[in-house]
Amino acid sequence: MGDIRNQAERTISASPIERSADASALDELVATVALLRAPGGCPWDADQTHESLLQYLVEESWELIEAIESGDRDEMIEELGDVLYQVLFHADLAAHTPGEDFDIQDVAAHMTAKMVSRHPHVFGGDRTAETADDVVSFWDELKADEKPHRTSVLDGIPRGMPALARAQKVLGKAAKVGVAVGPTPHEATDAAPPAPPATEDELGRTLLALVASARSQGLDAERALRGAMRGLEDEVRAVEAAGEAEAAGDDRGFAPRNA
Repeated sequence: MGDIRNQAERTISASPIERSADASALDELVATVALLRAPGGCPWDADQTHESLLQYLVEESWELIEAIESGDRDEMIEELGDVLYQVLFHADLAAHTPGEDFDIQDVAAHMTAKMVSRHPHVFGGDRTAETADDVVSFWDELKADEKPHRTSVLDGIPRGMPALARAQKVLGKAAKVGVAVGPTPHEATDAAPPAPPATEDELGRTLLALVASARSQGLDAERALRGAMRGLEDEVRAVEAAGEAEAAGDDRGFAPRNA
């Protein structure tokens, strides 16, 4: 951690950002974003919109997920910073966009109020909770009070989520209203596995049933698929490395006739 902070200190000391004695590293990052987007700053930063930045928010979020799952501490610090930068960038955009007129302080204040509201068992409300399940049991009520315009348990689930992750989310919400996805035919009868799905409709229903089965066992379908993909990627890289090593060995064993 010391190396990272020392590098940051050296970088900031060489920048035109004015530093106050009581400024935190977060204050300095907010000032950096403002400087880059201000007149005379970076043309690319100045040209961005909320919409143009969406792809970067998605990419940085997935890179953070990969860093967390890999357990690489330095990567986590970097990727958390990249996601934080996206939040600060959007807030600075809003602060200078007519009709939006909010900044990072408004974002932070809204989030603090939301967390206090969602944790009445901590902040002197009329709820008590001894376990995580106790908390989850009354969160839906609290969310309904906060967002009375939502009329379905499915409201608020982003359609842009990856399909497997969204399926798992929808299954959880569906279960709360008594709608369940049953097992695939061969799971229910212990018969021989059926023929592979012949259409996308059949494939979709098979995948949904598989996600439902995973969820019932407390498994995360999206994370499981990412893990399987990492295993496949490792296998591909191992084959590639073996091929390169074999090619290098062939090169070393080849001697030109006229040598």
